[in-house]
Amino acid sequence: MNQNKVFNTESAPHIPDSNSVARVMLTVWLALVPAMLAHVFFFGTGIVIQLTLAIAFALLFEAISLKLLNKNINLFLKDYSAFVTGLLFALCISPVAPWWISFIGMFFSIVVAKHLFGGLGQNIFNPAMVGFAIVLISFPQAMSIWVAPQAISLYDMSFLENLQAIFFNTFPTEIDFDTLTQATPLDTIKTAISQDYAMSEITNVPLFGKFGGLGWEWIANFYFIGGLLLIYKKVITWRVPTAVIVTTIAFSLPFNLYDTDQFIGPLQHVFSGGLMLAAFFIATDPTTGCSSHKGQFIFGAGVAIMTVLVREFGNFPDGVAFGVLIMNMAAPLIDRLTIPKAFGQQR
Repeated sequence: MNQNKVFNTESAPHIPDSNSVARVMLTVWLALVPAMLAHVFFFGTGIVIQLTLAIAFALLFEAISLKLLNKNINLFLKDYSAFVTGLLFALCISPVAPWWISFIGMFFSIVVAKHLFGGLGQNIFNPAMVGFAIVLISFPQAMSIWVAPQAISLYDMSFLENLQAIFFNTFPTEIDFDTLTQATPLDTIKTAISQDYAMSEITNVPLFGKFGGLGWEWIANFYFIGGLLLIYKKVITWRVPTAVIVTTIAFSLPFNLYDTDQFIGPLQHVFSGGLMLAAFFIATDPTTGCSSHKGQFIFGAGVAIMTVLVREFGNFPDGVAFGVLIMNMAAPLIDRLTIPKAFGQQR
């Protein structure tokens, strides 16, 4: 044996540099870029303003929280976790939502859901979903106003007009407000079904595409492509997204077969709303999800089931946020019941 051979060693913790939090968060951001570009293409530049606001407020509240906790501000700001929280939140809200929606949402996401529970890696609930659920429940009217997809819109708002709408709640006067704005596909379905319209009548309008909402189905496709990148880069595993998508289809299909005129079809569930975003970018959060392989399947299935139940029987058009938060609460118990016993330990 060569006694003079020198081995390179590193001090603890022994975590490969390629798996740093900053690298993971930047990979998540990169995976979301195609969907963000699609969002701009179909719904205009309002989403750019919302992304800027949410990220800015997230970083502001992150810096304030770290300062109050006497933690290294630069060290934690550079992990990009607050950046990604703002990113995910903004992709869930309307392109013309008032500016204070992001302010309130990021306060509850960063200060309450993240730092009051101990900070990064110790939070129980997904921060972005906490912020989104708070503003959705508290300000349903402000959250329900969406712009119509540009393919069917009679007026395309400019960047300046989007700014005026977001900061001053003023819309172009030369065109009717109801022409500029429109409900989301899922909101349209829920309202129309309550008025005894059949699904075949509801979806036979320009707002809907082949599988889901017009524009929404393409954005969902880009979330799927971005999610495949995360799986390829081993940022996430395939189990949770697979469980969410497969369970959504399997669980919603019997309802739809029972009455196709009253229940949403499986593909409409998958390609409308935030389900695809949640499947790959939210439900896969390792901190608030499950660690065991079996637990990840159960977690993803639970998110899907709760989402479908809220969409079909609840008061809100999309139940993704509630599905994620409910399963966040259940994650510790699921892990406790599904993590394999150590070798030699009594079962």
